[in-house]
Amino acid sequence: MTPVHFSLSCAFILGLTGLAFHRTHLLSALLCLEGMMLSLFMALSLWTLQLNSTAFSAAPMLLLAFSACEASAGLALLVATARTHGTDRLQSLNLLQC
Repeated sequence: MTPVHFSLSCAFILGLTGLAFHRTHLLSALLCLEGMMLSLFMALSLWTLQLNSTAFSAAPMLLLAFSACEASAGLALLVATARTHGTDRLQSLNLLQC
C-alpha cells in the first residue's frame, strides 16, 4: 500500500469514526460526511489517473456533483432544523414529532 493510498484510507476511516462516535451536532455530522466524500473523490481521481484510461474519467466528476447535492441538501436541513428547533444538537431532535 502506497503512502497516498494509506493517507486516503486513513482520511476516510477518520471521517467514518467521527460520524459514528461524535454525533452531538448536525453540523459535525455533515462535516464528517463531506470529509468522507472528499477522500472518496481524491481516491477515485487517483485511481483513474493510475489506470491511464479515459473510460472512468467522468466518475470523479459525477461523485463530486453528488457530493455538492448532498452538501446543499444537508445545509438546507441544517437551516430548517435550526429554525424550527432553535439548535442543531441531534439529542434535541425527535423523529416521532412532526
